[in-house]
Amino acid sequence: MNGRDPAEWLELDWRARAWWTPDSPADSRMLLSALATGEPLADDEFTRALCHRDGRVRHRALTEVAGHPELFPLVVVRCADWAEPVRDRARELLAQILDAGTAVALAPMILRVADRHRGDHALGLLDGVLRRAPRARLAPLLASGDRAVRRYAYRMAVEEGSLSPVELARAAAEDDDAVIQGRCAEAAVAGGADAEVLEILLGGRNPQARSAGVTALRRSGRPERAVDFLADRSALVRASARYVVRQHGIDPLPWYRARCADPAVEPGAAIGLAECGGRTDAPLLWALLEHPAPGVRARAVAGLRTLDVADVRRLRPLLDDPAPGVVGEATLALLPSAGRLPEEWLLSRLDAGRPRWERVSAWRLLDARGDLVRLRAAVSLLDDADVRLRARAEHAVLRVRRGTPRTWRSAEIAALLDRAEAMGR
Repeated sequence: MNGRDPAEWLELDWRARAWWTPDSPADSRMLLSALATGEPLADDEFTRALCHRDGRVRHRALTEVAGHPELFPLVVVRCADWAEPVRDRARELLAQILDAGTAVALAPMILRVADRHRGDHALGLLDGVLRRAPRARLAPLLASGDRAVRRYAYRMAVEEGSLSPVELARAAAEDDDAVIQGRCAEAAVAGGADAEVLEILLGGRNPQARSAGVTALRRSGRPERAVDFLADRSALVRASARYVVRQHGIDPLPWYRARCADPAVEPGAAIGLAECGGRTDAPLLWALLEHPAPGVRARAVAGLRTLDVADVRRLRPLLDDPAPGVVGEATLALLPSAGRLPEEWLLSRLDAGRPRWERVSAWRLLDARGDLVRLRAAVSLLDDADVRLRARAEHAVLRVRRGTPRTWRSAEIAALLDRAEAMGR
């Protein structure tokens, strides 16, 4: 209905009512007269009338809006109007115009207004219409680009049982919304986890679907298949797989140890070992820091951090790893020990000629060392070409300026703040 987003309709409504001018009373009289006499109004005038500050104008405009379907979203807005006569008239009108076709078109607007005070009435009307409509009418809502609309449609489809377990499994595997993934995966499994449903879930792109499929393997009598997911890229799926294999009497720890000793080890196996192993398993992970696959190296560092066995001397060289993911994990592991890294060495890594991920790593480690070191690093970045690094530096200067009273500032901190101020920061 004219293609506007719900947020645009609400913005338009707010702007129309937000401003009062000396001409407003005359505008009210003009619109009331035109509406009463049936004088044709342009769309923009009708829109103004439906959003007018004067409740009498809004009420009268609703009486005439039936012939303007492009403005029906504003009828939905008026269903939550603060003026009772306007609200009641809008609700009567919406009940008249809402059928299976208009329900689909107005669903985004109704769901947006439902969050407002008194906005639930329109949602109730929508619910009633769609539950009586043929199943095919839900199809556009299930494919809507509006996440709230898709959530609503899938919730209704699950409640009404209008989608098969296979259809639900596909939605769980393919939709990019976690709420829809979880709801549909749970419903698909509850509806009968046959082979096709399981394969769809297990092959899903998102962890919610794969986790639901793995968990369902136990009930389907195929728990041994869960072993294939012990090294999944998702922690949720790995945890589900460990639960299933343990229920089947399989200890996942020896499997992880064997995989981490294999040159063909998957990244998920490295972190999986740390998730269910202990510090005695650290040597296997240290050995993986030399693995040719960046993903394995990164997950091995993450595993060492999980086991709390980080070693500054051994991890420091990984800050120069060619893979950004490895540098990022090494940085996280070294943050608690940032004070043991040479400050001048870290400052030199802020140099503009270095890869961005190395500069970000250096900033994070310097930032972890407290106000003085953070401020030294920040001032060196205040004119940096990297917008995000510069913003972090400006924020750091502001934190020190606001958090350290003048009487507590050392001479160096005061000098650095003066330098930042001279640079316009």
